[in-house]
Amino acid sequence: MPAAVHKSSSPSSAPAVSATSGTTTGAAGTATTTIPSKSTPSSSKRDAADPSAALRTATTPAEVRAALSSLHARESALTAELDTLLASHADLARSLLRLDNLRAGLGAQVIAARGISNTMLASASETASRLSGRVRALDLEKQRVEDTLRVVEQVAELKACVAGVVGSMGAPQDWEAAAGYISRAAHVPDDIVRGGFAAAVVPTVEVPDPPWVTLEEARESLCNLFLREFKKATAEGDAARVTRFFKLFPLIGRGDVGLDVYGQYICQGVAGEARASLKEGAGPGGGPGRKDGVFFANALTRLFDHIARIVEAHSGLVERHYGTGKMVKVIERLQMEADVQGGIILDSWSDDRTVDRRLTDVKSYPFSYLVRSFLPQTRGFGGTPRVNSPAVGGGTNEVRNSEDEGVNMKEVDALLVEIAVMLEKWSVYSRFLAGKCKDPNSPEDVPLVLPDLLIKANLSRKVSGKLIGPYRDLTNFFFRRSVEKAFQLDEEPSGLSLNMSKPIDGNAPYIISAVDVVMYIVNTVIRRSISTSQRGVIDSVIPNISSLLGTDFIGMLQRKMRDESYPEAAVQGNLPPEHLIVSFIVLINSLDVAIEYLARIVSNFINPPEQHSSNGGGGGAYEKPLQIAFPFKNDATEVATRLSNLNAAFSAKASELLNEGVRALFSQVIRPRLRPVLTDTFRDADYALGEDELAELAAQNGQAEEELLDQVPRVFEHGWDALMRPVARLLTPKTYAALLELTADYLARVLEKRVWSYAGGRTSPYGAIRMERDFGGIVGAISKGNYAVREVFGRTAQVLMVANMEEEEWEELAGEDGEGEMMWVLSEEERRRARSIVGV
Repeated sequence: MPAAVHKSSSPSSAPAVSATSGTTTGAAGTATTTIPSKSTPSSSKRDAADPSAALRTATTPAEVRAALSSLHARESALTAELDTLLASHADLARSLLRLDNLRAGLGAQVIAARGISNTMLASASETASRLSGRVRALDLEKQRVEDTLRVVEQVAELKACVAGVVGSMGAPQDWEAAAGYISRAAHVPDDIVRGGFAAAVVPTVEVPDPPWVTLEEARESLCNLFLREFKKATAEGDAARVTRFFKLFPLIGRGDVGLDVYGQYICQGVAGEARASLKEGAGPGGGPGRKDGVFFANALTRLFDHIARIVEAHSGLVERHYGTGKMVKVIERLQMEADVQGGIILDSWSDDRTVDRRLTDVKSYPFSYLVRSFLPQTRGFGGTPRVNSPAVGGGTNEVRNSEDEGVNMKEVDALLVEIAVMLEKWSVYSRFLAGKCKDPNSPEDVPLVLPDLLIKANLSRKVSGKLIGPYRDLTNFFFRRSVEKAFQLDEEPSGLSLNMSKPIDGNAPYIISAVDVVMYIVNTVIRRSISTSQRGVIDSVIPNISSLLGTDFIGMLQRKMRDESYPEAAVQGNLPPEHLIVSFIVLINSLDVAIEYLARIVSNFINPPEQHSSNGGGGGAYEKPLQIAFPFKNDATEVATRLSNLNAAFSAKASELLNEGVRALFSQVIRPRLRPVLTDTFRDADYALGEDELAELAAQNGQAEEELLDQVPRVFEHGWDALMRPVARLLTPKTYAALLELTADYLARVLEKRVWSYAGGRTSPYGAIRMERDFGGIVGAISKGNYAVREVFGRTAQVLMVANMEEEEWEELAGEDGEGEMMWVLSEEERRRARSIVGV
């Protein structure tokens, strides 16, 4: 290999590289750049990619050429970079020159400014600084003088107040003036009262003690005096003197004492009112007054009303002399007395009404009729015996025994009314106190919050234990016993028949009497529970009512439908007896009406009518917006949710049983009778006859051709009316619509199957036209009064339409690939098959 490789393609060729010396020489042989043969540690990465290294390690001509090409590229890049630097050198030089000129001008300005500062502004600055210091010193001196004057004035005021207190408490005994001086002294800061200056200036020969000692002794002395005079005035019943001394307590800084003693004073009236209320019922055996069903409710009402009148009457006086919000302190003291007196009333009520014994009785009540009703029964006409109806396994006496098992329903209802009234009055009282304890600065639209004095009150716990708990248990018993008794005394409407020639007594809807009774009780229980305005009552009663409606009410209807009135034929192949069909229809109607009744009841409570007049029945009519009955937080919304859940749960369960009943009515009564109707309808129908053949057949039978053409729809309509009209006369509109929908769906499948049976050219063109006309008449008879059921016959109608299309119309329709204006319910294959119905 040669020692050096030169590029000799042009006179200005690239420098040569010496493999031995490592220097790069130009054309003249002068050294320009030295390329070290070994890289330093700091540049090892860069040298690893150095083309000169590749040139030194090249062993073939190709590698040498590649290394030379890399060197040429690097040379070109360096040259371009140097040219760029040289081109920008002129601009850089001009910028530096401009900066030098600016620096020279700026230096001159700095020198001039420094000169002005030294010669002109130095003295002005010194003068300004000196004046500012003097002004600050004068301000400080002025502030100190003002502070001293303020202290002197306050000490002078303190001295005058001390002298006034001592003087007023002396011979004049002017207690209002003495209290006024103490009130004025209270505005002097405590650090001044207890300061050394006041201790040195205020004491005199007559009053040698420090001012704070003198004032404190005066406060204690006046407080004791006011207490004695206040109690003396209360004992004598002197309201003017009571008010006089009550107003003096806050002036001497003893407002808490005044509020406390004032609360004791007005609580005496509360206790007296409560005792007077209970004494009205005193006498032998508890007195006649206690026998009144609302005696204790009235006593509790009088207690709450008396407290409310006290709060209203004294709020202005207390807040005027003691400050805004101070009435809460008096209310707390009143509530303590209300806890005592209200607890006495509730304890007396519980003992007098023997509530514990009644709760034991209702909890142990066996509900014999309901229990026997849900026991497995033998299918047939028997089932659970009705009241006054002899049956196997028990007679009238056995059934009647369940009505007299130790609990008097009238007494339970009266007790519930009394508890509801007491809970209502407690709610009104709680709402009143919540409004009085509300922060006066809070916005008007802020919902009420139950104050802590009521949450922690003993009376609140006693109301929960002695009223809400028994109310829940008694209501559950009352409702369940009412349901039981409603079915014991249940009666079906009389005079119902499937014979259209027999008139029906009474008005629709035809339902069992238990539905009216149970829904009346539901309305009563909900209204009475809402009247309490107690969220706890709603949360416990409404879910229990929902559960009992689902288990007892719907369960009894289900048992009756299954065991007593199921429309099943006694002999296979025969139709069910008429009385079973009628009874089953009545039970279906009862479910439908019960759903409607409960929805209406719930709606009236959630969204009551704007004009509503309370009626006298129902155990105390009470209906007003939930927002008024439940003003605390989100109680109204939660109560509405409870009621909506009750309606939704009952509607879902009752609708499920209703739908099962409608399906049973269709499968056991309607469908078996439809078969002979369809058989009679198509007995003489021959759609293979042409127009001439049909005319000849009419002549042979002595019929008009039009009469023969109308025979199929006429026969069907006659049979359809004979089957459906008696049922429609008894069913409610909603249940009949459901039955008609099931029947129409069944007939749609039957008619479609019959149409497809003519596929393969088994009808003549004229017969297909007659078929479409006959089937249209059948559908018209079915949908009479309910046009919506026509939709289920859509497939049959389209099959006949396609079968009767002219060839040109069919080809045009087939060319649209089903994407025209026609909404097809048939597949393309079914449409082609429909074309094969008409024979050539």
